[in-house]
Amino acid sequence: MRTVAGVTVSSALREEIDMSTRQQPQTALPRTWRNVPTRTVDVGGTKFAYRELGPETGVPVIFLNHLAAELDRWDPRVVDGIAAERRVIVFDNRGIGASEGSTPNSVEAMADDAIAFIRALGFEQVDLLGFSLGGFISQVIALEEPHLVRRIILAGTGPAGGVGIDKVTRVTIRDMIKAALTFRHPEFYLFFTGTANGRRAARDFMKRLGERTTNRDKGVSIPAFRTQLKAIHAWGRQAPADLSRIKHPVLVANGDHDKMVPSINSTDMARRLPSAELVLYEDAGHGGIFQYHEQFVSKALAFFER
Repeated sequence: MRTVAGVTVSSALREEIDMSTRQQPQTALPRTWRNVPTRTVDVGGTKFAYRELGPETGVPVIFLNHLAAELDRWDPRVVDGIAAERRVIVFDNRGIGASEGSTPNSVEAMADDAIAFIRALGFEQVDLLGFSLGGFISQVIALEEPHLVRRIILAGTGPAGGVGIDKVTRVTIRDMIKAALTFRHPEFYLFFTGTANGRRAARDFMKRLGERTTNRDKGVSIPAFRTQLKAIHAWGRQAPADLSRIKHPVLVANGDHDKMVPSINSTDMARRLPSAELVLYEDAGHGGIFQYHEQFVSKALAFFER
């Protein structure tokens, strides 16, 4: 005989209790951006790193990242918010983070890699969420492979030849120096306004980026960073593309004070795209979708459901 929880039981009954306890299902932690595993897929002989979460069915939303950014530079509130209802796939382009290979030196080559990645996963149609450099890439994908794309969100981005895009290097280096002198990450200054509201949003954003504490992605190398800057500079100097060829529904979103890709580019794109809607967030900069993540996620989910 043995006492279990204050009750004396026989050996047979104790065995039955032990078996029942072992058969209880283990409660798994919900999969979120904080704990979702990083996977790889072979893309023409090169391994690309990616993470996937949300429902396992439906048209996936492919996230395309910004300058000097690997997987862990995405705001968890945006990824988790959209993944609550949509299948989300976020990846490192060639030579970025944990993805193998050399970083392409043009937006067009980055777009070709993104298309190859999507096809390597077996998708025939996707939605795109392109932020900053990822927005440049998204435009090229839509122009080169229109049937691959269903809907597009272009956030904090601009068209080829857009106003001030060729000055991104100057703006970025200036704020990198400022960040080094103040012991902050450059995005604190690059993505947000200098107002009290902007600084508060910047601090909150930086905290969220640190929520994933294990199995984080590799940082972007200096050579890859330089190559991306050259590609962005070339994009800013290119002849404007014919955006009227992009017939897809497009949501254009930005802060109203973006100094990296000036907000006037968002207005210009919305005017030139045949089926576009424009959202500008007040007292927000390049990272407007992160500062107003709740409003943006709500808007994005409604847009994708139409």
